[in-house]
Amino acid sequence: MAAVTKKTVAKKPVKRTMTADHKAKLAQGRNESRIVSRYLEALAAGKGKRGRKRTPESINMQITRIDKDLAEASPIRRLELVQRRFDLVAERDRLATRVDLEGLEKEFVKVAKSYAKRNAIGYSAFRELGVSAELLKRAGISRATH
Repeated sequence: MAAVTKKTVAKKPVKRTMTADHKAKLAQGRNESRIVSRYLEALAAGKGKRGRKRTPESINMQITRIDKDLAEASPIRRLELVQRRFDLVAERDRLATRVDLEGLEKEFVKVAKSYAKRNAIGYSAFRELGVSAELLKRAGISRATH
């Protein structure tokens, strides 16, 4: 007796499509994530370091002092001073281009509650990153959240 083999017909893969509602929710999630991220990045960039706050004027004074010291410095010291000047110019430029934190806060308040709920982010996590309690209150995120 010969064994009978069955040919299996390959099934066409089912074409899956997203509903308009699903696409809208994905777009909303991307938008909210972008807004929250921009606010947190601006908040972190604006924190600065401990100690005396630097101003563009104080940085300009340091640059002037470096320019005077360059003439008499040894080659290795001159190299260090040139790098220091580059660092100071970059810092001065960063200070000059301040982010509109108020505008970012307004956008953050609009989406933060929805973002936090969808991603299971609690009040304490936002506070840990420096978001003020007042701003979280305006956004509708309370301590009881998560």
